[in-house]
Amino acid sequence: MIKVYSTPTCPYCVTLKNFLKEKGIDFEDLDVALDAHARDEMVEKSGQMGVPVSDIDGEIVIGFDRDKICQLLKLEC
Repeated sequence: MIKVYSTPTCPYCVTLKNFLKEKGIDFEDLDVALDAHARDEMVEKSGQMGVPVSDIDGEIVIGFDRDKICQLLKLEC
C-alpha cells in the first residue's frame, strides 16, 4: 500500500502523483492541508512538516526521490 502525503499547491507533490499515475501505481492521496489527522500521521512517520512524503509499504520517502521510489516499487526508470 502506498500513501502520499501532499498538498494540492505543491509542485513536487503534483510531479510525484503524476509519476505514480503514469506508471500505473495505485496510491492513497492524503491532503495534509485539509486533514489534520493525516498531517499528524505524516509528521510522526517522517519527522517532517514538508511535503511530499510517501509511505511505500512502511518505507518512508521524503520528497520526489525518483530513484528510491523506482527501487522500492521495482520499476524500470
